[in-house]
Order: sequence, then structure tokens, then C-alpha cells
Amino acid sequence: MSQTPSFHATTIVSVRRGAHVVMGGDGQVTLGHTVVKANARKVRRLGRNADILAGFAGATADAFTLFELFEAKLDKHNGQLVRAAVELAKDWRTDRRLGRLEAMLAVADREASLLISGNGDVLEPEEGLIAIGSGGPYAQAAAKALLRHSQLDARAIVENALEVAGDICIYTNHNRVIEELNAGEGLPGVRA
Repeated sequence: MSQTPSFHATTIVSVRRGAHVVMGGDGQVTLGHTVVKANARKVRRLGRNADILAGFAGATADAFTLFELFEAKLDKHNGQLVRAAVELAKDWRTDRRLGRLEAMLAVADREASLLISGNGDVLEPEEGLIAIGSGGPYAQAAAKALLRHSQLDARAIVENALEVAGDICIYTNHNRVIEELNAGEGLPGVRA
């Protein structure tokens, strides 16, 4: 029985501590048992003011489709993260053509962190912590422990969580892209 190789990837982690939000991801893309790219950029900024952080895990084509659909909703709803996510979920439930995408998005702005699945689910995680992808459980455990038992800032927690995931998960490497929203960034009339 022959199996078509599938893409395995990644670790994305987002941490919210105080008024600081940080999201990071590794750079590895794996096809079957082979690393095909080591420096993919899976975390980026969205929105007219680049004040929304977004990271993806899953099948690349599906992730880009999910990004595109979400960005269209962001534009339509003037950058309102929660409203855009809810409207995307509504469309998902009513438009059968959208089907099921094998991808997940982690998105965050100054006020909310959300997980958007390729099924049209929208979840707001506990403690402002999101971790997705094959290394997600390892990154989540590390970040949760550091949030509870250290005074590290959000960036240091994301860096450490990605380090742990990269040490354990064979589909996660140590090449990282990290984006931050600093205090005040993304609020009307405030420039960081």
C-alpha cells in the first residue's frame, strides 16, 4: 500500500503578558520524512496597520487560503479581530464550498488572542496562550510553566517555548521568526 507523503510542520506559540503580545514560529517544513525548507516564515503581521499577529500550522496551501479569507474579513470589518474571526466562522458554517482546511491560525491583537481552525471554529484560549502545530503541546507546556513560575517577559517565554519544542519535536527546528506588539501599539492614536 503506497502512501502519499504529507507535510508536517511546525510550532507556533503566542504569549500575552500584561500589555505585551508576542508570537513566534519555527521555520521547518517537512514532506514525509524529509526537511524541504528550514527557514519558512509562518508568523507575520496582518491588518492595515500591521497591528495583528498571525501564525499558521498545517498544510501550506490550506493555511494560505485561511490567511486570505481571514484578511478579507479583517478588511471588511476595519481590523476588528474578534468580529472578523466570528464572521469567518459564520461563513464557514453556511458555505459548504469552503469545506475543511487542514490548517490552523493563531491570531492576536492588543485585546484578544484567538485560535481559528480549518473547520471554522474560533476559540479564545485560557491565559492568553496559544500553541499549535506538531510541537504545540511541548511549547504550550513550557510556556504555561514559565507564565506561572517566572517573571520572564512574553518574548523570553516564546523563545524558551520554541527552544523546548525544537529540542523534542522532529518537525520543529530552531530557526525562528518572532513578532511583537508592544505596549500601546495597535491602539487608536498611539504609536509604539
